[in-house]
Amino acid sequence: MKKLAGKIAVVTGGSRGIGAAIATGLGREGATVVINYNHSEAEAQAIVKEVEDMGSSAIALQADISDAEATKIFIEKVLEQFGRIDVLVNNAGITRDKTFKKMSFEEWHKVIDTNLSSVFNTCKIALPSMLEQKYGRIINISSVIGQAGGFGQTNYAAAKAGLIGFSKSLALETARGGVTVNCICPGYIATEMVNAMPENVREAIIAQVPMKKLGAPEEIAKGVIFICESEYMTGQSLNLNGGLYLM
Repeated sequence: MKKLAGKIAVVTGGSRGIGAAIATGLGREGATVVINYNHSEAEAQAIVKEVEDMGSSAIALQADISDAEATKIFIEKVLEQFGRIDVLVNNAGITRDKTFKKMSFEEWHKVIDTNLSSVFNTCKIALPSMLEQKYGRIINISSVIGQAGGFGQTNYAAAKAGLIGFSKSLALETARGGVTVNCICPGYIATEMVNAMPENVREAIIAQVPMKKLGAPEEIAKGVIFICESEYMTGQSLNLNGGLYLM
């Protein structure tokens, strides 16, 4: 029996990078996976096929989850089709890096809305059904930048740090209701975006990491599976960063 057989899992930003690895990891363990995307339909459908090739079920649904009404329609569509959501992985995120004095109001709000407010949006609509069924796993993908900060990343760091505080607080409210809320804080992961960096920049990043390598997206997926299986873990941050930041 696969670990997540019969579970319904939603992954926001699930078409590429870490999100795609999480979606395929959940599918490999038997979950039915709902892959949310905003613009990358072709990539999302490719992940659907990959999950289906594993013998699990998957669908892709478009929604801009920084928009509250669009998120409401998206989550309600999932609940209407599947009757429940067991696992909610809030992974969608963007960067608009710039030093603070050069950062525009638009660049600030766009990152906060996409990386932080979207998590309020999804949880607000999905949580009541989780509490009603007395089971749920909410997993928010934060970042080492939310713990240690990052030059030129005040918007991104604020959003990712906000996810940690959000998760701790919501965990307290749901602890008696069978719903756990946890974070994963990845370090530098070998996604398409990182691999597309100039080699000298990538080497400088790797030099900062005590393990002297980038993490694989599949390592984050393994963290998600671990949290899904954990019965007594809530309000925590799972740090998968190669020793870059120690707590």
